[in-house]
Amino acid sequence: MFYNVLRRLAIEAGSVQRYVNSTAHIRRVGAVCVSVRRFTDVKDGAQPPFDASLLQVLVCPLSKKPLRYEAETNELINEELGIAYPIIDGIPNMIPQEARLIQKDADASNTSQQK
Repeated sequence: MFYNVLRRLAIEAGSVQRYVNSTAHIRRVGAVCVSVRRFTDVKDGAQPPFDASLLQVLVCPLSKKPLRYEAETNELINEELGIAYPIIDGIPNMIPQEARLIQKDADASNTSQQK
């Protein structure tokens, strides 16, 4: 039984070695054909535009209410909760922990003006 286990292990190790050698050759050939995007290819300050048609399907992950796009700040606004979700490189970041509170900012400015 021990002999059979060792024989099978040796056969599988040989097949793994052949597979590794063949994929290394394929990887070398494939690397020549692939174009690489570099950081220098990206232009600074030019953000892709936000596709407003996404507003038809995007909702706030917390309240499930529709969002409003604010072009000036490049954010999606939930006015009910006072949350602004940032849009980074044309992609809305809908993670609640990454959102900015806007209702408290507006309330703080109103109370300071009333005093």
